Amino acid sequence: MDTSKREIAAVAARLVVEEGLEYGPAKRRALRELGLPTRTALPNNDEVEAEVRDYIALFCADTQPQELHALRLLALEWMERMTVFRPHVGGAVWHGTATRLSDIYIQLFCDDSKSAEIALIDHHVDYEPRMVTGFHGEQVEALSVHAPSRALGEEIGVHLLVYDLDDLRGALKPDAQGRAPRGDLNALRRRIEQEKDQ
Repeated sequence: MDTSKREIAAVAARLVVEEGLEYGPAKRRALRELGLPTRTALPNNDEVEAEVRDYIALFCADTQPQELHALRLLALEWMERMTVFRPHVGGAVWHGTATRLSDIYIQLFCDDSKSAEIALIDHHVDYEPRMVTGFHGEQVEALSVHAPSRALGEEIGVHLLVYDLDDLRGALKPDAQGRAPRGDLNALRRRIEQEKDQ
């Protein structure tokens, strides 16, 4: 990684951890903060994630593990509520870089795209539907909820991304680092159990 990319990744990591920005907006803002031209080559998400891990280890080692645990428990709660839709958690909560400012991203794989929305309505859950970029770069519907976390004492954004059942096969292909990009209920339970042993 060249010097400017490393600098961008380091500033983006600080914005991700301290302000809860997503990687894309954090990289673009890092460019502006560093006064670099808009055409400057950006680091990839793996490079930013490596800097996020370093930043957390340096500045948040005393608080981040508890915050991550609280977010994983909240994700588990929502996955259990939506279990019929084969939920998988991804992003920072799954990969272990989440802090109290991170949102939770859960992919649902549905036979009928409206069924998840109907389930929320049936349970009187207030949600906001919107379109977001999916894991193949396509637009997918997200049902966004403000969910209270008792452990953190605040509301956390939980985004339920609605995919077709056929998308489940491609969802589990290992990422560039050979890791599972997301995990189902049992996989998340295992990660929570592993946290207790550390």
